[in-house]
Amino acid sequence: MFWKFDLHTTSHIDQLLDREDVTLRELMEEDDVLQECKAQNRRLLLFLSQDHCMQELVSLITTEPPADLEERSRFKFPNIACELLTSDVSIINDKLGGDESLLEMLYHFLEQDPPLNPLLASFFSKTIGNLIARKTEQVITFLKKKEGFIGLVLKHIDASAMMDLLLRLISCVEPAPLRQEVLHWLNEEKLVQRLSELIHTGKDEERQSNASQTLCDIIRLSRDQANQMQENVEADPLLAVLESQESVAGLLKNLFEGERSEASIVNGTQVVFPVNFLIGYERSYTVNSSILNAIEPHLKDFQQLLLDPPKKSAILTTVGVLEQPLGNARLHVARLVAALLQTNAPSICQELCNLATMDLLLDLFFKYSWNNFLHFQVELCVAAILNHPSSEERPSPGLQNHDGKPAASNPEAQGEAVETGRTIDPQTSIHNALVAHLFQKCRLVQRILDAWEENDRIQVEGGTRRGNMGHLTRIANMVVQNLEKGPVQAQITDLIKELPEDCRGRWESFVDETLRETNRRNTVELVSTHNMHSSSEDDDMESPFPNDLSLQQAFSDYQIQQMTANFVDQFGFNDEEFNEHDDNINALLANHHIIFPKLKRVFCTQANAAAFEACCKERIRQFDDAEEEEDIWEEKEINYATQAKSRTR
Repeated sequence: MFWKFDLHTTSHIDQLLDREDVTLRELMEEDDVLQECKAQNRRLLLFLSQDHCMQELVSLITTEPPADLEERSRFKFPNIACELLTSDVSIINDKLGGDESLLEMLYHFLEQDPPLNPLLASFFSKTIGNLIARKTEQVITFLKKKEGFIGLVLKHIDASAMMDLLLRLISCVEPAPLRQEVLHWLNEEKLVQRLSELIHTGKDEERQSNASQTLCDIIRLSRDQANQMQENVEADPLLAVLESQESVAGLLKNLFEGERSEASIVNGTQVVFPVNFLIGYERSYTVNSSILNAIEPHLKDFQQLLLDPPKKSAILTTVGVLEQPLGNARLHVARLVAALLQTNAPSICQELCNLATMDLLLDLFFKYSWNNFLHFQVELCVAAILNHPSSEERPSPGLQNHDGKPAASNPEAQGEAVETGRTIDPQTSIHNALVAHLFQKCRLVQRILDAWEENDRIQVEGGTRRGNMGHLTRIANMVVQNLEKGPVQAQITDLIKELPEDCRGRWESFVDETLRETNRRNTVELVSTHNMHSSSEDDDMESPFPNDLSLQQAFSDYQIQQMTANFVDQFGFNDEEFNEHDDNINALLANHHIIFPKLKRVFCTQANAAAFEACCKERIRQFDDAEEEEDIWEEKEINYATQAKSRTR
């Protein structure tokens, strides 16, 4: 029996449109107005694209709603208006992008005094952004005629929506020639320089943060775009300015002028990272020597930040009151030092060595024993020093050498170089000095031993294990590994031999006993796999080779391989092909006496060949075509004993 339903329902919007006096507000009250718009309801789109309707929609997203309205309904209509204007319907895009009076209404929103309503700013940015992507030429032409456009956007940069608008101008313009034209226009407007000027002690923190994030995103987007384009594409002018020595020098100058603030230090340092380095411990570092030249004069300023950071109030933590918190500024300085060390730039490494920056970072490492963010950066610093690649392995970074060539710290290496006629690479020479500095001036081995013994004493007295012990373990292992094999193995061996006798004895005992036992505990299985049984009743069956798990895995992999090779390729067969696939399956099973010996020779030794055969016979059973098939739909008496027996089997 069949029933007839009329599933096609007429929208109430169509009924409203039948009225001559229907208003835009009445239509916007309907829950499905946006759905009908995106579904290309012709009558609705013609109504919305009328001049008075478009003007009202634009007015809704650019005008502050009355304050006496209920809060939850104040922005109801502005929100719906924004969704309608950005619904990506061609008739609305054409109307909005092609009517200069509507664009003027939109642009007038920027001419208001700050601060902008953040919600309206997001509606405005979304609408302009959609037009930049869909009606690119018309909108770009309109904006370029507005001389103060960039200035107005930067005036309201404290609203994150303005940051999004700038990024849309950089990333959403197509085709490539037009995009390049926009980038040159933004560069002529000195966008990068004006954003950098906002990262200054005297500026509002929100403006600084958004300006910093915008610069970082410009770098990321420009580099991504360059990677996707062909090599002969013109360089991005904004990226070129950002990567210039003048730009970085100006940015760093702003950070240290006047009274230092944590916000400016953090925001400025965040821009320096993506400008100069491909952040990531295991990545190769692309370094511009002119940028390092801009950073080097300010290393002493960063060092002073580690000694005397911007004042912060005491905070209550889970381990007690922290009278002088580490602070985000010092953490970012530690990040910068870690990145600089991994560049292996001779002049930078020499200056860090002269300033004893690593000694100060290790002081902070042990003082702030619960700040794992800091511990990780210090670990990266130690790794960068110990894992310095040899001159043969290291690609030439094209860095400019320091004017004064420092002497090699290893006299034996100097003598060898003279005898063999080789010149010592300044980079290697400086790095050897840095390694010596780490073990001699910074007393890395003694600090590891003292901190470990202090932690053991605290735990024996019932205290809590210190939070930096995990990173300290990794640093200790790093030293041991480089003693056994590494680019500076010989130098570290000599430095360990130079330790006082009692300290050397403590270190050897620590490595052989304490560290070895710690590593053993850290690598032990969290859950033992022995004597664990599955709840499945099938496990009652004895396996032909219970001790050879790898062989069982190989057999299972073989079965999966056969299934995927045949089943996936034939997925979606029709009725006519059904018998053909039956034949394929039967052929596969029928030829197992040919396939399995080959598999056996690959995976099995002579000792377990018999076990493999037994597994094959148990796992694969031939179909017997003569056997009468059981009708699964046949009604019959339920026999629980039979079922239990079947399950056991």
